[in-house]
Amino acid sequence: MSKAIQQTVFLKASPSELFDSFLDSRRHSAITGAPAKINRRIGGSFTAFGGELRGRTLLILPKRMVVQAWRSRHWKASDADSILVLSFDKAPGGGRIDLVHVNVPQHDHRGVTEGWPLYYWRPWKDYLARG
Repeated sequence: MSKAIQQTVFLKASPSELFDSFLDSRRHSAITGAPAKINRRIGGSFTAFGGELRGRTLLILPKRMVVQAWRSRHWKASDADSILVLSFDKAPGGGRIDLVHVNVPQHDHRGVTEGWPLYYWRPWKDYLARG
């Protein structure tokens, strides 16, 4: 089993706004610049980056936490789903997202680790700066 990915990002928006943006198909797509379809119900499915990422939502603590079973299209069929936990909290000047991503296959661990800042954190900061 691979090591857990742990990251923290500070963004200039309230935790509530960050939470809602992550789970809203339109805003998620605008942030990442790629199509996303997200069902906000527990057990609901999601896709991001035009289907490159997919999974289902396992738990929602409104405005505080999202837990998803998550996988990439290019993972092997034998690879189990990974588990993504995003926690949303207040921080000076906005909000903080704490990420824990476990069970990422070793063959994509580096790509996923580097992908979060590249495909989510930086674009999200840019999106918020544009207003």
